[in-house]
Amino acid sequence: MTDTEPRTSGTIEGGTAPGAWAVLLPAERYEAERLVHHDALELTGLDSAVRPRPGDPVAVLVDEPLRLVGLGRVASATGEVREDPDDPQSEAGPGVLVVTYTRRVLDEPVPVPGLALGGPVTGLDPARFRELADRIGPPPARRSWLVSLDLPIEAASPAEAVRLFWSYVQELGPRELPAFVSPSGDELAMQAFVLGAEANQDPEEDD
Repeated sequence: MTDTEPRTSGTIEGGTAPGAWAVLLPAERYEAERLVHHDALELTGLDSAVRPRPGDPVAVLVDEPLRLVGLGRVASATGEVREDPDDPQSEAGPGVLVVTYTRRVLDEPVPVPGLALGGPVTGLDPARFRELADRIGPPPARRSWLVSLDLPIEAASPAEAVRLFWSYVQELGPRELPAFVSPSGDELAMQAFVLGAEANQDPEEDD
């Protein structure tokens, strides 16, 4: 059986499981994905009737307007999770879906007109998935970047200053602290980023 054929996997009651899936991220989850790099996307609270198979391709989208922000493959299937794993009679909790990213376009989402989704996880025809994947195109060439974070810290010793630095980083994080990035060898092109987007740090330019 090829990836272009429907799969009869028994994962959906009474019929054939789609060969691919669309996952719709809430806006706040999309923002979180943009702030910190993750190799995988973990979703909870899904309908137990929706059970993609490990290896199924996934298109990751965000709504309003509908845009494609990544591609991936199912790493583990959704299913019922017992509140007490030692008690088979305990109440079943929500399933978990883990998607391993294969491609991300989080900073430049691709518009997807004309695609109707039926919920957080929707089955896709494999041909439709390929059409979505083709919209992204090949990955750009990778290059080296210099990323820095400078904080003025008052402390009694260098060791204490370092401890305070990491405390501020953990407390404030990428939502409040500006990180400075430039291509290696071109420090004059340095840009500041806050909340995953370029941010002007020169107050004189705001006047």
